[in-house]
Amino acid sequence: MRMPRALLAGWLLLYALGAAAKEFTLEDIQGKTHHLADYRGKWVLVNFWATWCPPCLDEIPELVGLHQAHRDKDLSVIGIAMDSGSRKNVADFVASHRMNYPIVLGSRKVAAQIGEVDALPVSYLYNPQGELVSYQAGEVTRASVEAYIRKK
Repeated sequence: MRMPRALLAGWLLLYALGAAAKEFTLEDIQGKTHHLADYRGKWVLVNFWATWCPPCLDEIPELVGLHQAHRDKDLSVIGIAMDSGSRKNVADFVASHRMNYPIVLGSRKVAAQIGEVDALPVSYLYNPQGELVSYQAGEVTRASVEAYIRKK
């Protein structure tokens, strides 16, 4: 019996997401270390972005609102700045945009802990059990993330 291509592609995607779901250790620009295990019981949205990326800039207010509304309850946002600039430049940018969630300076080593970063922005969503359940290249909105977690 042959499996339809769409079904096979769906299974492969789920397998790839499951295979990529692993522990991460990230140090933010404040010097605090974040482990995926620290967030058990909460959804975690890991968002790769850059200061020079227009869609990333459009997404920032959505992520600020999302984190503000959920951080003490059921979801946290972690941003990973894929900038080649200094820690100070990124920190100044973060302050000027009132980004209220942890920001990590990105690198290939950091990205390898999470997944592919072929475009910016790109987001990975982990469920409260620490499993990678969603990936989105392109902008996310507060409403789209909230709708997703309500369904699960």
